[in-house]
Amino acid sequence: MLFLVVALLVLGVVLGAVAHVPVPVSVAAGLAIALWLAVFAARERLSGHRSGRPGHHRGGLR
Repeated sequence: MLFLVVALLVLGVVLGAVAHVPVPVSVAAGLAIALWLAVFAARERLSGHRSGRPGHHRGGLR
């Protein structure tokens, strides 16, 4: 429950900050974050195929 309260508080602060900057700045920041997440996801997906970590299984819980 505490995690939910903190998450909503952080979301409110972030949305409040976005409301005070011009739209092009918000769009540019959103695109930068989306690109960063896409690169991160691609690197994680590619590194998962070569991973030799113990206990790292494809297909979820066993």
